[in-house]
Amino acid sequence: MKNYQRYKPGYICPTDSPVNWVNKDRVETAPVWCSVDLRDGNQSLIIPMNLEEKLDFYNFLIKIGFKEIEVGFPAASDTEYEFLRTLIEENMIPDDVTIQVLTQSRPHIIEKTFESIKGAKNVIVHLYNSTSIAQREQVFRKNREEVCKIATDGAELFNDFAKKYPETNFRFEYSPESFTGTEPDFATEVCNAVIDIWNPQIPGKVIINLPATVEMSMPHVYARQVAYVSERLHNRENVILSVHPHNDRGCAVAATELALLAGAERVEGTLFGNGERTGNADIVTLAMNLYTQGVNPQLDFSNMPRIVEIYETITGMNVGVRHPYSGKLVFAAFSGSHQDAIAKGSAYHKEHELTGWSVPYLPLDPQDISRHYETDVIRINSQSGKGGISYILESNFGYHLPEGLRREVSYFIKRISDKQHRELEPTDVIKAFTEEYVNRKDIVVLKSVNWINNNKTSEITIHNNDKVYSVKSDGNGHIDSFANALKLCGLNFTFEDYAEHALNDDSDSYAAAYIKISDENGKSVWGIGVHEDIAEASAFALVSAVNRMTVNKKGV
Repeated sequence: MKNYQRYKPGYICPTDSPVNWVNKDRVETAPVWCSVDLRDGNQSLIIPMNLEEKLDFYNFLIKIGFKEIEVGFPAASDTEYEFLRTLIEENMIPDDVTIQVLTQSRPHIIEKTFESIKGAKNVIVHLYNSTSIAQREQVFRKNREEVCKIATDGAELFNDFAKKYPETNFRFEYSPESFTGTEPDFATEVCNAVIDIWNPQIPGKVIINLPATVEMSMPHVYARQVAYVSERLHNRENVILSVHPHNDRGCAVAATELALLAGAERVEGTLFGNGERTGNADIVTLAMNLYTQGVNPQLDFSNMPRIVEIYETITGMNVGVRHPYSGKLVFAAFSGSHQDAIAKGSAYHKEHELTGWSVPYLPLDPQDISRHYETDVIRINSQSGKGGISYILESNFGYHLPEGLRREVSYFIKRISDKQHRELEPTDVIKAFTEEYVNRKDIVVLKSVNWINNNKTSEITIHNNDKVYSVKSDGNGHIDSFANALKLCGLNFTFEDYAEHALNDDSDSYAAAYIKISDENGKSVWGIGVHEDIAEASAFALVSAVNRMTVNKKGV
């Protein structure tokens, strides 16, 4: 037997599950979010959070907007118990926030759990026991009836203990743990037995939570399991159907979204998917997926870099650089074609004053989550193209390169990145660009220029190869007369193209001039000049071009 042949599907896909949900194309409203970072997420950490860290993380979740927060397993440890008591005794639970506590269906644990929440105003008490075939046969060695009785015994104890704390608004939740490995009909049977015990005595809705304790199937199978149970629950209008997907197959986000289409109304998950093994459903990704479909997720991730920073500081975990929405490189475009499309799409939006978002390669406006085009979107390395490099020079430094110069500059910058084998920051780009193109004076140095006769005559002084030239020449304008004066100094070239613009919108801003010339063999070069006066900027541009031509000929 080959190793892979040892593995068989451990799930049961119901054949009589409703399938009308498959025709829906999106989730149209945000589910109820319940963060389990402080329990499930905390259990996954190599070093669990201490009391102070848990308090900081709890306040962090409140600020994001969570209204239901599973604060722990109070019977599990002194830290868990002390944390819960601190929240209650220090009056740290807002009136619109419900805390959730978890307990196994064991009498002494249930008793301690109810004791721990004394004095709290709004509490979800979450009962669970495992129901899967593998757990029944291998761990508990009990039949279906015996496993169901574990659940119903716990449910009855919940009713008894709740009566002792009349000051608390209780909502009860039940999970058939290992739901994905449980026969759908049996999972439904156990859930209905619990509902029948709770519903007559507890006002409000009961939560039935269907956890993918181990993700065992493709996402649509989980959704069909959820739809099967949803259709068969007792007193369905008074039940909130919840899901708690894990990520063993890497499909927790997809499984959650399909489960919501199939009837789920509530999601238990963690920030960035932190959880045991390969993690839980990632609430950040789920919420932002809603956001990019035009749905209010009811959670605030508008300052994503800060959220990542706080999360990493408290948990010691790292958010991957390509993690959806939150990774440092998630918007970064190195590909030349991608950069060009993004730059043109952004320009198109500004030109047409569009309010809707449809920029190529960017499913989300980075600014919505406090990310920036200059540092997060257009990134420069050896794979970059003219669009990206030109975008950096324009958006960061005000240079609008003529079309003929854009390709030349892009190859120049890419060669530097390739040679140094690293990404170039905008400061690296402008430094290399300026040294190569702007106000060059390595051989020919412009010492002075003066235009007279309505700019048709240029009086110049230059240094060229340790010789000083002072000449005067005429032309049809300031550029033509200056070019003719340079030629009187022994410099041979043909003028080909010219462009100019202000570097910014200020009235006293510097101007940039771009000039293209060619030598006697027809080989062309560009030069750029920058100066407060546009005429002098053009003079510096021509001198820069002459210097680049001379240096190229000498092979310097």
